[in-house]
Amino acid sequence: MATITATAAGIIDLGGDLTINRLGFGAMRLTGEGIWGLPRDLSQAKEVLRRLRDLDVNFIDTADSYGPEVSEQLIADVLYPYPEDLVIATKGGLERPGPGQWVPNGRPEYLRRACEGSLKRLRLGEIALYQWHRPDPKVPLEESVGALVDLKNEGKIRHIGVSNLAEDELRRAQELTPIVSIQNRYNLTDRKSEDLVDLCEQEELVFIPWGPLADADTGPVAEIGARHSASAQQVALAWLLARSPAMLPIPGTATVAHLEQNVAAAAIKLDPEEIEELNHLMEG
Repeated sequence: MATITATAAGIIDLGGDLTINRLGFGAMRLTGEGIWGLPRDLSQAKEVLRRLRDLDVNFIDTADSYGPEVSEQLIADVLYPYPEDLVIATKGGLERPGPGQWVPNGRPEYLRRACEGSLKRLRLGEIALYQWHRPDPKVPLEESVGALVDLKNEGKIRHIGVSNLAEDELRRAQELTPIVSIQNRYNLTDRKSEDLVDLCEQEELVFIPWGPLADADTGPVAEIGARHSASAQQVALAWLLARSPAMLPIPGTATVAHLEQNVAAAAIKLDPEEIEELNHLMEG
């Protein structure tokens, strides 16, 4: 039986000059408990990264705060020199004082240090997609985004993305620079960013849902999965891919078996009636 790869998800354009398969990989879980320190099974984490190539996954999402620094360092240690078609996206804007702790820092000087640190760890001259991780209530949005514009003008960032923003904040960022992607929490049971998904489709931006598999194990999802000989998590990913052509899911894992299961979801074709049932899941 042929291995299902990320090519089954189709392709998506990022920023007008990057074409990637529409099922990526989130590298947050390649760290220790509390997203802190090295992963419990370092050899397995490295094998997950190696397996991405075999599965045609050519978009990796990470951040300097994952570890902190651990995820980026592992990616470089295992995959450098990088395949020509691999796009590595990273993020800056959160400090990590300890396990499970996330503190926004949107000061321009901090974002500059964060970006330049990511460049060094990833062994890149330019970051293809650099995402502002989260607004800092203590710093005006325009100052934080302005720092990324400066880094882009210096050739250290190719494209700018945002994360955890509302629509009005996105519009303010767009007044300063082109924004190519939005990364917000979105899944079967959390639809607060529904309007932003539609906006991305209308304006040809990429929507990157984080937490794509949260709370997937509900009754209706499992029932649909049984019809397709699939897990509830696979159905959740298939639904995201069907929800909008602007969607770029990035399920993460620290095991090869779970990675293969996630990627296999790209081949699940939900019936229109099943998609409609899942669309209205929260109304029940």
